[in-house]
Amino acid sequence: MNDAQDVQVQYRDDQNLNARIALHARFSTNPYGWQRWVFDILERAGLPDHAQVLELGCGPGDLWESNRARIPAGWSLTLTDASDGMIEAAQQKLRELPMAPTFRTVDAQSIPFADRAFDALIANHMLYHVPDRQQALGEVRRVLKPGGTLFATTVGEEHMKELWNLVEPFVPDIHDRTQGVSRAFMLQNGGEQLARVFSNVARYDYEDGLEVTEVQPVVAYLRSSTTLMHCTLEPSQWATIRRTVAAHIETKGTFHITKASGIFVAS
Repeated sequence: MNDAQDVQVQYRDDQNLNARIALHARFSTNPYGWQRWVFDILERAGLPDHAQVLELGCGPGDLWESNRARIPAGWSLTLTDASDGMIEAAQQKLRELPMAPTFRTVDAQSIPFADRAFDALIANHMLYHVPDRQQALGEVRRVLKPGGTLFATTVGEEHMKELWNLVEPFVPDIHDRTQGVSRAFMLQNGGEQLARVFSNVARYDYEDGLEVTEVQPVVAYLRSSTTLMHCTLEPSQWATIRRTVAAHIETKGTFHITKASGIFVAS
């Protein structure tokens, strides 16, 4: 399969994504939480009281679920994803949101909305999946109002490296595989790409890490990953991974995983 097909399989519903979110939710060292931090960035941008807000790649709607009490009553939310399954999950999760969002399945390379329609556009850990990113960014700029703002989150080169070190003895090119998707739009190169389209680009990093105290969430994360879709690990290899994580936890108290993530604000 190519990357576009992988993404469709990986995100046909929210099961795989939720397995990865669970690891972060349970074991992150930053107690404030990623979704609340992202919303802080939105608030500091000074969006209008009656902002028209579009999200590309909304997933199961966690940004809005985590901040439902903070969403200004005057905001109009349009939540989109390339996956029908994700849209269904978001609709279910956000069915009691005070302001009813509009939901729609959308390809970021061909955004089906009018020019200058939105005050803000959010792309949360999704731009690296887009095959023609410059086309998508042109579409983003087209649908933003003059002075509108793009909020684009992504990861850095060191993100989750200890996790993939577990797999490297069995899949020697695993780090190339894991960054094969995300390196297309990372903290290290995303700003340069955005600067081709937007005149003002700022980067903010989220300080965090994982201190994992159980083996199974690590295994569940690995099994859910797009990267391992084309790698078949033998039962004995999974057993080795389990023993390695268990030994770390027994000797050091936790299994440490580096996190590197942040957000670009472009206008």
